[in-house]
Amino acid sequence: MIRLASLAAPLAIGLALAVAGPALAQPIDRHALVSRHDPSLTAVDPHAPMMVGNGRLGFTADITGLQTFPEQYSPLAPLLTMAQWSWHSFPNPKGYTEADGLTPVDVPGRGKQPYAWMKGGLEKPDPADAWLRENPHHFSLGRVALGLRDAQGRPAAFADLSQTRQTLDLWTGVLTSTFVYDGQPVRVETRVQPDRDVVLVEIVSPLVAAGRLGVSVRYPGVSSNLNPDPSDWTHPERHTTTVTGRAPGRLVLSRRLDGTVYGSSIDAPGATIAASGPHAFTVRPGAGDRLVVMVGFSRTAKAPPPLAYAQARDAVTARWRDYWTQGGVVDFTGSTDPRAAELERRVVLSQYLSALNGAGDTPPQEEGLFSNSWNGKFHLEMHPWHSAWFAPWGRPAELERGLAWYLADLPKARAEARRHGIEGAWWPKMAGPEGRNSPSSISPFIMWQQPHPILMAELAFRAHPDPAILARYGELVDQTARLLAAWPRWDAAAGRYVLGPPIIPVQENYDPLTTVNPTFEVEYFRRGLQIAQTWRVRRGLPREARWDDVIDKMSKAPQRDGLYLATESSPDLWTRAASPACDGHATGACENRDHPSFLMAYGLIGGDRIDPQTMRRTLKATEDHWDLRQTWGWDFPMVAMTAARLGQPEDAVDWLFKDLKNNQWGVTGMTPRVHADEHAIAFTPGAPGGVGPDGPGYRRAAETYFPSNGSLLLAVGMMAAGWDGSKGPAPGFPRSGWTVRAEGLTPLP
Repeated sequence: MIRLASLAAPLAIGLALAVAGPALAQPIDRHALVSRHDPSLTAVDPHAPMMVGNGRLGFTADITGLQTFPEQYSPLAPLLTMAQWSWHSFPNPKGYTEADGLTPVDVPGRGKQPYAWMKGGLEKPDPADAWLRENPHHFSLGRVALGLRDAQGRPAAFADLSQTRQTLDLWTGVLTSTFVYDGQPVRVETRVQPDRDVVLVEIVSPLVAAGRLGVSVRYPGVSSNLNPDPSDWTHPERHTTTVTGRAPGRLVLSRRLDGTVYGSSIDAPGATIAASGPHAFTVRPGAGDRLVVMVGFSRTAKAPPPLAYAQARDAVTARWRDYWTQGGVVDFTGSTDPRAAELERRVVLSQYLSALNGAGDTPPQEEGLFSNSWNGKFHLEMHPWHSAWFAPWGRPAELERGLAWYLADLPKARAEARRHGIEGAWWPKMAGPEGRNSPSSISPFIMWQQPHPILMAELAFRAHPDPAILARYGELVDQTARLLAAWPRWDAAAGRYVLGPPIIPVQENYDPLTTVNPTFEVEYFRRGLQIAQTWRVRRGLPREARWDDVIDKMSKAPQRDGLYLATESSPDLWTRAASPACDGHATGACENRDHPSFLMAYGLIGGDRIDPQTMRRTLKATEDHWDLRQTWGWDFPMVAMTAARLGQPEDAVDWLFKDLKNNQWGVTGMTPRVHADEHAIAFTPGAPGGVGPDGPGYRRAAETYFPSNGSLLLAVGMMAAGWDGSKGPAPGFPRSGWTVRAEGLTPLP
């Protein structure tokens, strides 16, 4: 029997489903729910270092709890200390500006328009394009490691460690690592302070008292090879470390890397801190077998005064307990489907990882604070897949932290729209905090990020329907909507508005100069305008006539033979997809690869012009004929959302568990990003595509891809809480085999 637990507000509900019993369900034991999924290791997993952080600062740790043995990990899993604010640019002696990266492109009806089009691609980039694409970029702030030595004073070898064990206590945010070295036990606790960017380290061992165990703190430069590890340890002359303050057990430093300056501090009560090399310092313990070290980082050269360790440690515990006791949770206890426990594990770990990597004050990059991808730039089209889930899960403040960046960047976005000769706000696709579109052969033509601020503001309002939300984001929604209404081209002969060319859809394997009317984009532009009109009504403003005209006359989602197409300009998509040359084995000549984004027109946004029967057939065609090897981690939850809205909950769960290379979930809850080499996967029809992420024709491009985590939470929250017009609690889960209890969730639009 399904039971309703609470109804806190018209748009915010708590749901509880159980197999039997008429009484209201008891509150979920959140501590038990979270703690049963604490990740634990007894040996190095080279693909999955543990991670602690606060949403601004991320710290990846090896099995010792610090960053002592980086060589034990995959080159794609570097041990880094990354901050949302740690941005650097290489010198620009030729003074390249954004204008140097712009190329005029013919736009029908609008003449030549400026685009950051990297015509030479990454193989032969123009020097200006190369510099503008590379800068600014994320960098790692420092490395904090154990200073562990044998009886002769030599650095310890990893092979000499035994009985290694490491557990992350999700409820309190502490990473506890234990091992034995030279017959002596070592215990290391690692945390990151919630309100300051400080790594907290507590070590207990007889080796501390013997003077053989301390802490090493080193500061790297920035490498010209920025991905995935931006650290340079070989050119100490290219950066400076200046001691600006000393006190017993405390050292304050100013760091300079070209034009970037940041501060750092090392606090170790009762210990001695001494330089041990260029940009390197060693903390040597005082008396006793316990050593506490606090390594802080600040975006200015001035370091804040230290907190007492006990106060800082307790603040970490309080922050994580607050996180887990507030907001939404989902509990699958009692389910008989054997996949339920694994889904619950993925959900809990994704909530933790998203809080570290998707809740900062700028949109996150796709590898979050774990490592660098695309030079650490964030991809605005992926922002909802990282962070939109926070609002329907009762944590709108985490989403709003990133929305603040759009408010700050709004003047630049409006200037970009004016450069294209239209009103509104034009949002970049790939950018750093300065909001400049990075040169690319693809990015400048992608447009599905444009409605995102409207959708995310709407989710924030639905989570907390307060007039203050309308006031905060009213102009952001309004200016974004003006772009959505101004950019579609009027086709007088057909009596409709058209998107593109130029445009590249979500599915990025289309020519921008010939593509017209991608299915998701035409529906998303229209949906964004519908939401924006609702906001005007809420704010007591009149509807915009121009917006209504575009809503009424926007080109319809293209279809042929009873199936939705990826774009209007690809009418033979499904004919080719089902042909022997392409069926499930797409190469460069086939279009049935990458993101099946046409499904988003129903699953993500519930487009009111989408015909469910046509979408149902399209979903089946996707399963039968799409090259699912070339999908990404966020695609699987996205497709599950479409299946759920279509009333196919069994299929929705099946999509969440597709056994494909980009949908493998490790012990820490991270998923890899695996790329297909289309030149190496020209398989004959029916031939296997290889097993696992290292199968033939594929290369592992990253050890983690955080849009997988955020999209899973968005999908599971929707499947549990429902969506506007859905029937009954947990409409996205099967009635057989699943017991779903949820608290604090809001239905999706």
